[in-house]
Amino acid sequence: MNRENKRRQKDPGYYRTHRCEEVFTCKVCGRQVVPEGAGSGHRNHCPNCLHSLHVDDRPGDRAACCGGIMEPVGVWVRKGGEWAVIHRCRRCGHLSSNRVAADDNPMKLMSIALKPLALPPFPLERVEELTALMGGEGSLKE
Repeated sequence: MNRENKRRQKDPGYYRTHRCEEVFTCKVCGRQVVPEGAGSGHRNHCPNCLHSLHVDDRPGDRAACCGGIMEPVGVWVRKGGEWAVIHRCRRCGHLSSNRVAADDNPMKLMSIALKPLALPPFPLERVEELTALMGGEGSLKE
C-alpha cells in the first residue's frame, strides 16, 4: 500500500463509505480475520470470539483514542429480526452495538444470548416464593 492510499484511509469518515479490506489478527484469540465472509462491506469484530477494538466514536469514523478491547456482553434483536452484538470497552466502559456478521460463531452468539438465563439475578430455588410475594400463585403446578 502506498502513502497516498494510507493517507486516504485516515480521512474522517473513510470507513463509512469504503469497504473494509484489511486483514488483521484478533488481539484476544489470535485468529487471523479476513473481510470475506462477513456478509457486508464492513468487518468490525472477530468472527471467532466476537471481540473488537474501541477505534470508533461513531461507526466508521476511527476517531476514538481509547483503543481498548471491546468485549461482547450481550445480544439484541433489531427491527426486522436482525441480531446485533453489544460490546463494552474494557478500558473506558463505552457501549456500542454491531450487526452480527454472516460468519460469526453461532455457539458464541448463543452462549452470550443465554447468559442472563444461566445467571439470573435471584436464586432459582426461590422462584415460587418470589412469585407469591408479587401477588401470583407461586405454583408451577396446574
